[in-house]
Amino acid sequence: MSESHRSIAFSALGRRAAPPVIARLMSAALESRDLLSLAVGFTDNATLPVAPFGAAVAALTTEGQTSELLQYGTNQGRPGLRRQLAARLERDEGWTAGRADPERFFVTNGSQQALYLAMQALCDPGDIILVERPSYFVFLELLTGLGIEARSIPVDAAGALDLPALDRLLATMRRDGSAGRLKAVYLIGYFANPSGRSLAVAEKRGLARTLAAHGLYLPTIEDAAYRQMAFDGSAGAPSILALDEWAEFPRLYAGTLTKPFATGLKVGYGCCTDCEWLGRMLHLKGHHDFGTANFNQAVLERVLGDGTFDAHLALLRPSYERKMRVLHEALLAGGLAASGWRWTPPGGGLYLWLTAPEGLDLGIDSAFCRACLDAGVLYVPGALCFGDAPLRNTVRLSFGVLGEPELREAARRFCAVAASA
Repeated sequence: MSESHRSIAFSALGRRAAPPVIARLMSAALESRDLLSLAVGFTDNATLPVAPFGAAVAALTTEGQTSELLQYGTNQGRPGLRRQLAARLERDEGWTAGRADPERFFVTNGSQQALYLAMQALCDPGDIILVERPSYFVFLELLTGLGIEARSIPVDAAGALDLPALDRLLATMRRDGSAGRLKAVYLIGYFANPSGRSLAVAEKRGLARTLAAHGLYLPTIEDAAYRQMAFDGSAGAPSILALDEWAEFPRLYAGTLTKPFATGLKVGYGCCTDCEWLGRMLHLKGHHDFGTANFNQAVLERVLGDGTFDAHLALLRPSYERKMRVLHEALLAGGLAASGWRWTPPGGGLYLWLTAPEGLDLGIDSAFCRACLDAGVLYVPGALCFGDAPLRNTVRLSFGVLGEPELREAARRFCAVAASA
C-alpha cells in the first residue's frame, strides 16, 4: 500500500498528543541488553508469581468449571472482585464489615485508566488541577494531552504540604479569577511516585480544611497504587475516604492489583463516593472498552479470596526492601551523599528521589543524561515530575526491575557520571 502524503486535519486533542516519555523509557529498557534501567517502574521478574498464577489458572479452567470467565465481562467489573476489593479497603481502614459498598467500585485497565476517566469526566481544556510537588509524571503527561493545566501545591523544605502557602496561593487565584478554573485535586497518598513520600494524616486533614476555607469542595483523587507495598506491611495513614474533613468532597480512591501482584495482568480499580461522577466515568469506560479483561479479573478474584495475593505480598515486601537498601548503599559508596546529593530511603514502593547540588542540570536533554546513556544507565529526569517550575537537579531511580548485582553496577555507572559532572 502506498503511503499517503495528504495532510490530515487532526483534532485539538490529536494535535496535543505527543509520544509518552514512559513508552520511550520502557522501550529502551526492554530493547537494549547493555542498558541498565533505573527508570521504568517495572516490577522484579524474579518475584513475579508464576507458580501461584499457574495454580489459579489451572483451578479456574479445570473440567466442570464455568466458561463465563472466558466471555466478556461487565463494564463495571466482576461483582465478586469488587466485593473482594471492598473487603480489602475495610481491612486497610479498620472499618466494620459492610461499610465499603462494592457498587461504588469499578475495575479498570490498570489504575492509569481510572485516572484518565476521572479527568475526562471532570475537565475541559484550560481547566486547572492541583497536584503535589513533585507528582506522577505519566499523570502530568495525561493532563497535558487533555489540555489541562497542573498547578503545584506548595511544599516545605522537607517536601511536606505547605498549607499556609497553599492558602496564600488560593487567595491569589481567587483575586486573579483563575480559581474558577480549578476542577480537581490529585494526591498520591502512599510511597509516592516519584518522591517515595507518604502523606501524613495531618497533611490530609489540613489540606481538606484549607480547601474548605476557600469554599473549594473539589473532586479529589487519592492515588493509592503503592499502598500495598509498605515494607513493614502496614496500611499507613487513613485514606481520604476515612477522614471526616473530606466528607463533603467528591472523592475517588484509585488502586491497582498490577504492581503488588502481576504487572502483565493490568487490572486497577477505583472507589468513588459520588454516584454521578462514577456513572459518568462508567459511561466513558463503556466507550473505551466496555469492560476490563474478564479472565484477568477472575484470576485476581481467586487469588484475593484464597490468600494467595497476601502470601505473595509477604514475599514481595522484604525483597523490595533489600533491593532499596542495595541501591541506597551503592549510591552512598559511590560518593553521592558526600558530594552534596540528598535523598531519603522510603518505607515502601519502588523509588528513590534524589536531589543534586544546585546548578547541576539532570534534564532529559542535558549533558548529564546523555553521559549516563553513554555509560549504559537510564533514569527518569525529575524535571518531568513537576506541574510547574520544574527542578532540573532532581532524578527518580527505580529499584524494581534490576537484580541486586545489576543495581550495584547501575549505581556505579550513575555515580561515575556524577563524579565527572
